[in-house]
Order: sequence, then structure tokens, then C-alpha cells
Amino acid sequence: MSFSFLIDIQIFLIEHRDWLRAFHIISFIAWMAGLLYLPRLFVYHAQTQPRSEASETFKIMERRLYRGIMIPGMVLTFLFGVSLLFTSQYFAKGDYWMYLKIFLVLSLASAHGHMGKWRRGFELDQNTRGPGFYRVINEVPTVIMICIVFLVIFKPF
Repeated sequence: MSFSFLIDIQIFLIEHRDWLRAFHIISFIAWMAGLLYLPRLFVYHAQTQPRSEASETFKIMERRLYRGIMIPGMVLTFLFGVSLLFTSQYFAKGDYWMYLKIFLVLSLASAHGHMGKWRRGFELDQNTRGPGFYRVINEVPTVIMICIVFLVIFKPF
């Protein structure tokens, strides 16, 4: 494999940077919608009796949200985000805000993974946490998202 092929890919990505950026933002919005909504579903689900009709309805809603919106949103966010990194000089210029953004995005991915684990617990009727726990957890993605937005807009360091 020659390096000219990699250069051609980078040139293609640079020429389509605005499209990549738009799709990165759109996929991030979809992912965040799931990260913000799933814990709220958990709050309500934790208040139902296992195997009840309401519990079974929440299981369907949670599964569809997680698999149909959150997973594709996260994968596309990472795909477009990494593609954008190939179009820029963030690391060469010492833009340390980008390192913090990447850390925060990985924190969102960790929250995503935990939510998947909790969803599986609900699916198996093995949830051990109450609605208060999920109310607090519901705020974590919000705070991280706000930090990411401020980092991207203001690039403080």
C-alpha cells in the first residue's frame, strides 16, 4: 500500500470537510437524544413491576432506542469525528482543548456502555436500582454535552 493512497484520502476528506462536519453534528445530536432519553425511560421503568405490561412496553422502547438510534448515532459520531481529525492540524498546533473533547466523548461512550448494561438488566428483569439513581444519571450526559459545546465554540486552550 503506497502513501499516495493515504494522501488521496486526506485530500478527499479535506475537500468534503463541511459535509463531514454536518454529518458529525447530526449523528452527535441523534446519539445525544438517546443518551438524554434512555435514563428517563429507566426512571419510569424502575417504578413498574417486573413482567408487567408496562415493564414489557418499556423494554421494547429501550431496546429500539438503544439499538436503533444510540448505537448508530455513536458509531457515526466516531466515524465522522475521526475523519475530521484527518482534515485538521489540531494535534500539531497544540490545541489542547481537542484532547479534553476526546476525553469527554470517550466519557459519553462509557456512559453509553453503562446504559446498555442497565438496559440489559431491565430486559432480564434484574434491575437493582431505583428511579432516584437514574434521575441523577440522566444529568451526566447533559453536563458532558455542555462542556463539549463550550470547548468546540471557544477553544479555550
